Amino acid sequence: MMEIADFDSLRRAMAENSEEPEGPARNARAEQLLAEAERLNIPLAVIEALGHQLKVYNYSSEKDKMFVPFARLLRMWDERPEDFDEYETHSLHWVFKWMTAGMLDQPHIPLASIEKWLGEMEHRYRLAGHSERAVRSAEFSVAGHVGDLPRAERAYAAWLAADRDRMADCHACELHGQGGWQLKNGRDEAALELWGPVLDGEYSCAHEPHTVLASSLVPLLRLGRVDEARAHHLRGFRLVRPMESMRGAYADHVEFCALTGNEARGLELLAERPAYFTDTGQPRSRMDFLAVVALLMDRLTGLGLGGQRVPGPAGRAWTAGELAGHARAEALELAARFDARNGTSYVGDQLRERMAQRPLVDRLPLGVRAPRTTPAGPRTPAAPAPAPEPSEQPSFAALLAEARRLSDTLRPHALEAWAAVARAAEETEVDTYVRAEIADHTAMGRGPEGVELFERAAELYAEAGDEGEAIAARARAAYVRALSGELDEALAAIDEPYDRILALYADDATGVRQTASVLMSRARILMRRVHERSAGAGDAEQAVRELLALVGGRGGSDLRLVSRAAEGRAMLAELAEHAGDGERAGELFRQATAQFVGAELPWFAVEYEVRVAALAHEQGDLAEAERALRAALEHGGPFVEPVGRAQLHLQLAEVVGGRGAAEEAAEHALEAAHWADEAGQSGTLGAWARHQLGGFLLRQGRFAEAAEVLESALADLSAETHGDGAVVQTQWWLGDCLSELGEHHAAAERRLQAAEIARHWPEQHDHATLAHLAAESLGNAGLPAEADRAYTRAGELWRAMGNVHFLVRSLRARAWLALRTEAGPEGARRLMAEAVRECEAALDTAGDPAAAERLAGELGHTHRQFGDLLARSVPEDADDPAIQGAFEAALAQMTAAISVFAGLGEDGLHSRTAAELAAGWLEADLSRPAAATARARAVLDAYEGADPVDETVRARRAEARQLLEPTED
Repeated sequence: MMEIADFDSLRRAMAENSEEPEGPARNARAEQLLAEAERLNIPLAVIEALGHQLKVYNYSSEKDKMFVPFARLLRMWDERPEDFDEYETHSLHWVFKWMTAGMLDQPHIPLASIEKWLGEMEHRYRLAGHSERAVRSAEFSVAGHVGDLPRAERAYAAWLAADRDRMADCHACELHGQGGWQLKNGRDEAALELWGPVLDGEYSCAHEPHTVLASSLVPLLRLGRVDEARAHHLRGFRLVRPMESMRGAYADHVEFCALTGNEARGLELLAERPAYFTDTGQPRSRMDFLAVVALLMDRLTGLGLGGQRVPGPAGRAWTAGELAGHARAEALELAARFDARNGTSYVGDQLRERMAQRPLVDRLPLGVRAPRTTPAGPRTPAAPAPAPEPSEQPSFAALLAEARRLSDTLRPHALEAWAAVARAAEETEVDTYVRAEIADHTAMGRGPEGVELFERAAELYAEAGDEGEAIAARARAAYVRALSGELDEALAAIDEPYDRILALYADDATGVRQTASVLMSRARILMRRVHERSAGAGDAEQAVRELLALVGGRGGSDLRLVSRAAEGRAMLAELAEHAGDGERAGELFRQATAQFVGAELPWFAVEYEVRVAALAHEQGDLAEAERALRAALEHGGPFVEPVGRAQLHLQLAEVVGGRGAAEEAAEHALEAAHWADEAGQSGTLGAWARHQLGGFLLRQGRFAEAAEVLESALADLSAETHGDGAVVQTQWWLGDCLSELGEHHAAAERRLQAAEIARHWPEQHDHATLAHLAAESLGNAGLPAEADRAYTRAGELWRAMGNVHFLVRSLRARAWLALRTEAGPEGARRLMAEAVRECEAALDTAGDPAAAERLAGELGHTHRQFGDLLARSVPEDADDPAIQGAFEAALAQMTAAISVFAGLGEDGLHSRTAAELAAGWLEADLSRPAAATARARAVLDAYEGADPVDETVRARRAEARQLLEPTED
């Protein structure tokens, strides 16, 4: 910890403490620094330390501590205003606004005291010559809080009418407050329009766009703009997560989760901030937080999860039901205190309205991992629906008729209908044939475990006198054996049913349906042999064609026969694919899907559209692959299982993303992640979908959203399951996002982690690139020594690979870093000189003219940077000869750069003119106006007749004229 020996060291210590994370530790350090300031016996030191203390209290959970240091500052101002410099005078008046808001947040401070303080603020601002804009804004806050809406309207108008001056809040904060007023009056669109410049990044500050993003969530949901709401949640939560003082905005994100079916994520948010349940420094934000906790817990209870364990106040375990009651009681008690202070019921009314909200979206996928709080399938309403009027249960006859109808028409829920028949049959006397049907369909639902039930069904069918259906049931049992891996047994078992059904059919003793069923079972078994043993393709094809000969043209309205014909065509497609005829296979699969769709059985076409997509992808026909995948999603509708939906969306994301449609690809990857979570595959398929989603968001420049998604993906991605390439790529993308967001230290960590994995790969290009990028991030993070080591590592790799361009760039980067390390200017010059030598040596041996041209450009940029480095590395206290010597050396490098770029002709024009202008300024600094003028005119001559709209041309001409002005004078 820095020792405070004088005023300068105190200021450095306060600056360092300001950079620390919000919270009690930073506040405690501010208190220590105030004590140190008092020991210096310098009034301004105490004033600055009090101001620092007040600021860190304001940006923390201990806002109630602000009043003591401010009261002391105000007393010092009244007694000795001359002790305050200009900055501290401004700061004192600025924080009057914090005091007004802070008093509103504390229900124990009487309303009369707040009104008196408002008058004091107005008086002091008038004496200091400030506009009344900040005063009217503060009055608006007071009136709005107590529910005096007519007064709030008047204050709002006066606020906007008053002149903006140095005491007005920043544009971002003002727009947040103005949008909030629109929201309070039910004008969601108007609020979002006002917030637009903040959301777009035009205005920002320490707490914006953090709070505007949070405030925008519910109005966006109400307006149905769910994609924007999702984006604002991911982007905004990333901003508020590390800021302890933003409990109110954090509560908005919990509320968003409760209103969009993301209860599990809401619980994760609560678990991240346990202190928010109990921190008492700002009662109003605690009340807001507890209100949304109650909202979330009520939602869980309404879903039948009242007994689920949830995060809550420390000291005991909580269920959702228990926490709902506790949070509601605490929030209402705080609201009652505010209303008692204010003399209205406004705060309590608003709070109860907030806690009573109903979900605005059944389930809004977010892209980040979201474990289910309920089983997959339709979600239960948040509150019990009115009980339906009592009605009689369907009769057994009705249940049986419905089950038979669904089976005959091949509806997706036929087996569930037969399960209902089976349950009803337990209490009803049924005939033998019905018992056979029940056993048959129950066996169908058991998959490989259904052999014995199929055999039992066959016995019952025979007992009921339907020999054809009995044989079909035995054939189904044989096929199930094949599915269980008993292929030889299945082949042996199908022979007798096959021979018997053909004999019966020949004698008109059974129908086409039963015969087709047996032929289909036999064909399926023979197809299994082809797939598992690559044998018997001829037998399988013969069996399929026999089936098609039987059912061809017989379908009509008999959907079972249509289905047999379509499946048979798909089998021929599989055989064509097995034989290597992908084109024929694709055509046959398309014919099969057309038959299913034409018979209004589109869900059966899904599998074959996927096969078409795979074949098209192999053949490079990505348009057909995309068409087939879209068709599969459309045909499957709600009948595709969650894991199937996830896979379809993921495949479509990859195809669509491959043609550059990153926005649509992101939508499909988002759906894939959602359905993977629903299928319970968050850690496998879901992680891969999030990996893809993060990449597509990155491509669109949505860096904060991408970072949230990629961090979520990394929690589950593993080299064993997904491959180390996926892990490295995700780390790489995340590093790029963090770099764009200005989180350079974190970006460096991600890039170094990825580089460490790539270090073991045979091909080292990725390793070198990641090391180079990590070095760049370390430099931007203010860690020059660490950055130099990373650039050195990258440079060694570039040298080993013979990549001169990046070797030179790593040397140039190290040269600039050297100015910030012990190596100093001398070390920087050595490194830049080495970069020049590497370029020149490579240029001397370049045999390819194109490669030589690229190396020449690299050499020109190296000379140019060398010149800049020499000019900027002169110490401020250097004597004139030293300065002149450095500028002369810099000018020599600029001249060399100009010569190299001139040799590149038109391709090097802009680089040459930039170097020419830099040389001109050096000539001017060396008191050589004629030489400077000549260089400026050379630039103007170079652009004679150039396109005047070209931004670079315009900028170069403007700088050249600027250079000419002092030299001509």
